[in-house]
Amino acid sequence: MTRRTKFEEGRGYSREDWDAVSYNPQLTAARLAKARPFAEVFPELAAPIKTRGKQRAPTKELVTLRVDRDTLAAFKALGRGWQTRMNLVLKDAAKGLPAAGKEKELSADDADGRR
Repeated sequence: MTRRTKFEEGRGYSREDWDAVSYNPQLTAARLAKARPFAEVFPELAAPIKTRGKQRAPTKELVTLRVDRDTLAAFKALGRGWQTRMNLVLKDAAKGLPAAGKEKELSADDADGRR
């Protein structure tokens, strides 16, 4: 992103807009020391902003999973929420699997023949 240091006509903002926001002083250690949290400076604006807290009982597990590039590309092509859709497909596929602790051996015909 290019930092603009002077007003340029035809860039989607007026001279008045530029003048209103163009003074951005250098952030020094002294200015940083004086900085206060947004919620402290503007409590009435911060109040309606909801922050998400830590889950009481996490329902999902963080894992690392290797999938084929084309499989990943197909899910990503679906746009936002592709991870959720992938989870739903895996959840649906898991319904047909044996219960935990009752694993069956994979045959050469299953998946890649690997475990």
